Amino acid sequence: MADVAARKGYAEATIADIVREAGVSKRTFYENFESKDACFLELYRSASHAALQALRSSLAPDKPWQAQVEHALSTYFAHLAAGPALVRTLFVEIHQLGPAGMRVRREVMQHLADFMLETVNAPLAAPSGSRPTGEPPMALSRTMALAAVGGINELVLESIEKGETEQLQTLSSAAGEVVRALTHAHLKDQ
Repeated sequence: MADVAARKGYAEATIADIVREAGVSKRTFYENFESKDACFLELYRSASHAALQALRSSLAPDKPWQAQVEHALSTYFAHLAAGPALVRTLFVEIHQLGPAGMRVRREVMQHLADFMLETVNAPLAAPSGSRPTGEPPMALSRTMALAAVGGINELVLESIEKGETEQLQTLSSAAGEVVRALTHAHLKDQ
């Protein structure tokens, strides 16, 4: 599905294309997936899981959260840039799958927001003496984490629209700025 969807787009991909590419029968396809939509949703989950694994493996808990987020974002964008045609398919065409696509997309966005919450809020669990001197404890709320993920998603979509998916790594700085701004937003209210 990944190869066919990246080459032809989801709408043009057929089950015949998918089984031919996979070297399996239609019967085998239907033993694993009830439809082309189900196969695409599994691809979306699988690709998103791989991106999240890349994010998790990039963390260096001994570094300040800002450095971890910057490095994780750079790793995330490098991971996406490795498959520019598939990125377009996954980020854009998931919207064609109606309510099922929206549920899976929301699930993936929540996993990314949870990752961000864990990474940014981890220093709060550490003893105050282990934080860098003068650094106040920061807390990223669930709402702000989801807003950060949404903002980063929009940056990716804008790159797709401009035909710049090979240069996704250039978004690291802007994405880091979004996370820092949303993390510090609660301080303005104090």
